Amino acid sequence: MAALVTAAHTCLACGRADGQLVLDLGVQPLANNLLTAEDIASSEPRFPLRVFVCPGCWLLQIADLVPPVKLFSEYLYFSSFSDELMRHAKEAADRYCEDYRLGPGSFVVEIASNDGYLLQHIVQANVPCVGIEPAANVARAARDKGIETWTEFFGPDVARRLVQARGPADLVLANNVLAHVPEVHDFIDGLRVLLAPGGRAVIECPYATELIAKTEFDTIYHEHVFYFTLTPLIELFSRHGLAVWNVERIAIHGGSLRVFVGHHGAHPVAPAVGALLAEEQVAGVATMSYYAGFARAVEELRYSLTSMLADLKRQGRRIAAYGASAKGSTLLNYCALGAETLEFVVDRSPHKQGRFTPGSHLPIVAPAELLERMPDVTLLLTWNFADEILAQQRAYRERGGRFLIPIPSPAIR
Repeated sequence: MAALVTAAHTCLACGRADGQLVLDLGVQPLANNLLTAEDIASSEPRFPLRVFVCPGCWLLQIADLVPPVKLFSEYLYFSSFSDELMRHAKEAADRYCEDYRLGPGSFVVEIASNDGYLLQHIVQANVPCVGIEPAANVARAARDKGIETWTEFFGPDVARRLVQARGPADLVLANNVLAHVPEVHDFIDGLRVLLAPGGRAVIECPYATELIAKTEFDTIYHEHVFYFTLTPLIELFSRHGLAVWNVERIAIHGGSLRVFVGHHGAHPVAPAVGALLAEEQVAGVATMSYYAGFARAVEELRYSLTSMLADLKRQGRRIAAYGASAKGSTLLNYCALGAETLEFVVDRSPHKQGRFTPGSHLPIVAPAELLERMPDVTLLLTWNFADEILAQQRAYRERGGRFLIPIPSPAIR
């Protein structure tokens, strides 16, 4: 088993200074920095992308941080362009409104509310709510849906202003944002300030045990500072007077955690919390050996994928890609895949069409191009939505087109 390398990395959560290098994905462009034709002619910023584990609190994290204002002030990811994510959001919103008896006298806040894909269902239920979304262009899309949205980076100051303006929150939602925040203590302290005494926060984030077990290395990019298991989350929230009182494993995004948080003692702790902690302990989450083979598995996957693509090219097959996603950027750049292998990338979002992928500089076009140009094989970069996309592209498949799904191991469907 490959040995981990000691590095002078200080943990952003507990402050311990002997972080261990788990995976080095090289120097990468910003994963959501989709380029215009003019941008390609200029120098594209790139940054090291390395993942460490802290041997004190066992939190996986990247070492090379990019200021959030460079990542999120103008953003091209709109949640509403995924049917599966929309279904997931509606089911969650309906469940919370029913389980927590939310009504006109309640107050809900969503942090990183994107284009209002979830809060629109809270509004329809006649529950007062506010979204917090730092990307001005995405926040405008939410306001167009009638959702009050503050264009802010969330923290204690924003929480205090919210409480002063609207009162404390009965429910705070934070889907796929906690992993993005380098100042994780400010974020969690903001939750403490914002939550009503009996309030609940529900947080979703990719689950690091799934990432490791399924070799989901492409989930790693500069926006994702942290890769959580439950073990470090318990300690993180406890430092701020908050407790994890329930946890669920959910399938979205290749395997995620849904963590329920409240003030200490406000809610009885469900058996699921202890059960998942015990499961992680048995798996070895709090041991160096648990992480040691990950880099080797990633290298093996890269070799398998690039070899398969090279074989297809030798056979004269034409290859495209589907999904101008952040995870797709990591995969393309780590595997050094560009125009010599792939003709173009399709994506449903009109905000991305007409641009080019970071680093690899592949043109992004509408999904209709698959039928018009009929590549033999399409590399599915958004493999986490495979069932949805394969169903949408039934006509392409019926005409002989095939999808190459790279994770957890390359396979053609």
